[in-house]
Amino acid sequence: MRQAVLTAPERIEFREVPDLTAARLGEDEILIRVKKIGICGSEIHSYRGEHPATYYPVVQGHEYSGIVAAVGSRVTACKPGDKATARPQLVCGRCAPCRRGQYNVCENLRVQAFQADGAAQDYFIVPQDRLVRLPETFSLEYGAMIEPAAVGAHAASRAGDLAGRNVVVSGAGTIGNLVAQFVLARGARRVLITDVSDYRLEIARKCGIADTLNVAKTPLKEGIKEVFGDEGFQAAFEVAGVESSVRALMECAEKGSTIVVVAVFAKDPAISMFHLGEHELTLAGTMMYRHEDYLTAVEEISSGKITLAPLVTDRFPFAQYDEAYRFIARNQEKCMKVIIDLEQ
Repeated sequence: MRQAVLTAPERIEFREVPDLTAARLGEDEILIRVKKIGICGSEIHSYRGEHPATYYPVVQGHEYSGIVAAVGSRVTACKPGDKATARPQLVCGRCAPCRRGQYNVCENLRVQAFQADGAAQDYFIVPQDRLVRLPETFSLEYGAMIEPAAVGAHAASRAGDLAGRNVVVSGAGTIGNLVAQFVLARGARRVLITDVSDYRLEIARKCGIADTLNVAKTPLKEGIKEVFGDEGFQAAFEVAGVESSVRALMECAEKGSTIVVVAVFAKDPAISMFHLGEHELTLAGTMMYRHEDYLTAVEEISSGKITLAPLVTDRFPFAQYDEAYRFIARNQEKCMKVIIDLEQ
């Protein structure tokens, strides 16, 4: 079977390795025929050599979907022929976070495609406890987007009860877009999403996020006044990964608000401790997701509350995996989600 391996920054190597078969399965394991893979922002950092926790060489792919090819003798979560995806988190189950159910911040966490081999190959084996079965009517392309959608679902939950609150999401890339959509699904009164790209803001509007602001043209403080009036906003999500963004959110948020930091910053930002303390803000982090976030993502997408179609901007066959990364580098502003199609 084919494998796409990141052997060094900006170097994808294609390998032919023996097929995985049902004979290799443990009693609680599932064999998936991989069909679609999404390229995520963190993998772009790995490709560029900018991800500090990527171990080379590593098989690519942690956003994926496929068809169940075979199951172990004790598997009840799915059957051959089902559509499926799975979480890429490898956790120890023994550390304190794992014991209290916060395995997404496992002390010994490894993530496939970074510290362990991913799913960029024709067949992939996953344990039953990480598998998520997809509805029969679900597209495999959408199945490959459950992982980033789960990031959005988990991040939205980190701000507490959002019902009736005004919210600002800074950064309208794929993750920021999904965060904003899940915030709306959780009952936020109004959501303003900001960016410096009119293209990404247009995609946001196509996804049902009505209030958008280009902060390169209108300062955040002015945009907030135009959208929320005297009400202001009570929660915010920083998904841009820019120091000026998090500082502006802290300055403009209503006192007592919660700001969730979703983005990964290339350089630690200098934040205003005055605003944090004097305004009694809560600054919260968010890390990946848990299984329930995957299930929420499937449910909300199936119900139509979360829109994915406008986010898929480009598709490449498996043999052009390397070119997909280069294409993203050349077209950063207008690339949202790029899908690798193993059937092409």
